Amino acid sequence: MKRTAPRSIGEILTEFFERPYVARKIAEGRVPDIWAEVVGPQMAAATREVRLERGILYIGMTSGVARQEVFYRRDSLAAEINRRAGHDIVRSIVVR
Repeated sequence: MKRTAPRSIGEILTEFFERPYVARKIAEGRVPDIWAEVVGPQMAAATREVRLERGILYIGMTSGVARQEVFYRRDSLAAEINRRAGHDIVRSIVVR
């Protein structure tokens, strides 16, 4: 069968990854990397857990001082993570 408009694999993959559901899932998978970028190297070193479930980002910290700092900056951290991800994936942050 002859095709009138053949497409390359690259075009098909680009179209697939631009679908809203797929792009959102990719952004969710990048959250641990984005977290480290947003908080910086010292706070990232004090982080023992970064887990996203149903829009809630669970953060485990090894230091009480770091935990308190993240607690006070929850809203601004969530906004920055969403901005860098390009999607509203974090509704709130729970610090442990």
